Amino acid sequence: MPKTTFVNNSYSHYETIIGIEVHVQLTTKSKIFCLCNNEISKKPNSNICEICAGYPGSLPTLNKKVVDYAILAGLATNCSIAKRSSFARKHYFYPDLPKGYQITQHTDPICIEGYIPIRLENGNIKKIRLIRIHMEEDAGKSIHIPESNESFVDLNRTGTPLLEIVSYPDISNSYEAKAYLKTLRSIVQYLNIGTGNMEEGAFRADTNVSIRKKGTTKLGIRCELKNINSFKFIGDAIEYEINRQVTLLEHGEDIVQETRLWNAKNKKTFSMRTKEEAADYRYFQEPDLPLLEITNEWIDRIKQHLPELPHEKFERLCTQQGLSPYEAEILVDDIILANYFEEAHQYSKSKQIINWILRDVLGYLKEHGIPLSEFKVTPKKLSEIIELIETGIINVHAAKELFTIVAQTGQAPADIVKEKGFEQIVSIEKLEPIVKEVIASYPNEKKAYLAGKEKLFSFFVGQIMKKTKGKASPQVIQELLKKELKK
Repeated sequence: MPKTTFVNNSYSHYETIIGIEVHVQLTTKSKIFCLCNNEISKKPNSNICEICAGYPGSLPTLNKKVVDYAILAGLATNCSIAKRSSFARKHYFYPDLPKGYQITQHTDPICIEGYIPIRLENGNIKKIRLIRIHMEEDAGKSIHIPESNESFVDLNRTGTPLLEIVSYPDISNSYEAKAYLKTLRSIVQYLNIGTGNMEEGAFRADTNVSIRKKGTTKLGIRCELKNINSFKFIGDAIEYEINRQVTLLEHGEDIVQETRLWNAKNKKTFSMRTKEEAADYRYFQEPDLPLLEITNEWIDRIKQHLPELPHEKFERLCTQQGLSPYEAEILVDDIILANYFEEAHQYSKSKQIINWILRDVLGYLKEHGIPLSEFKVTPKKLSEIIELIETGIINVHAAKELFTIVAQTGQAPADIVKEKGFEQIVSIEKLEPIVKEVIASYPNEKKAYLAGKEKLFSFFVGQIMKKTKGKASPQVIQELLKKELKK
């Protein structure tokens, strides 16, 4: 991987302190406090009831599956699971928060003091500590129409179950921030408790950035970067924000605690609002929900559902399946791609599997804009193509064409080989006359080759492949050429 140059390297007497709050939408069947379907609906206000719409007198009931998912997330991130936790009301007014408060956890969260291991650029592991993971409900969505100067409210998202995951300020730069967020999203996806889709708002990160002079212990004034929906943009925003804050201090100006947004077009952060303090929310314990007690038996039951986690998969792919750290990292970051590789590897142990996936599979998906779930070259069919190469039935040139046809039609590779006549020519008796004919057709090139222009060897290979329509065995051609060119 190329070495990242951080903007604050220009200011060696400063250090950056970053803490991140992540909101993860959970994919339970129903919402957190009512029986409404927990799903994305294109029809506004079609997925609500008296409870999530905040009708007076309506009473919430906690969804047990949300608690299961919270415990699972806590175990996967090395947290302690609180045997007793509670909910609170967090008061603030937005048009899309009909009750005027959000039900969340405040003083007694369900998970505390965990950590997430991230891999640094030099391959070392750094543990980013977690303060807490707590459960809460999502708010609705305001929709603004600039042309008519109107605003509308869609409450479908209201009551969607969330986990808020809060880190300690252990992150030192934009690379670590992105590595932390990618790892955390992978954990969510591996646990199958959320989609992790940033564009749909299912994985939202609020990044708190501050700087201080090295050698001091007091934290600087932090600014929160909010509503950024890609890892790249989060990294860019952090870089800009570090530079902005250092510039202010170097010119004797104060940093204001505030929430800032990122303008991807201008590549700048800009102020959204001054940051509220916790006192502004007037927390108090939610009177309509009882204390939540979690037994050891409950925790043990959830432990049985813990899958292989990203860092564990990374180590296994490197040590047991011989992948490079670069190859393993690409797979681990995308669980669907990792599962595709694992299935293909069951059919074939060939090293070519990972090469074809990273080069041809990903290239085709990107070029044609289709998801892997709709890809017609299944893991089994990919392994069949590779087997045809390794058994000498087809050459790589034919395999490329075969791959494209399978991707378009979904046909069995062996059937296409027979239908198209892709079998490579390996017979010396058939290829020797062709090699002699090509050499005879280019006497000047032969003379130049013998005079030391060895690159012309590839020229002769290309001409023979053209004459055999790509069916000749490259190995046999090369052996014959070496022999015939010396005559």
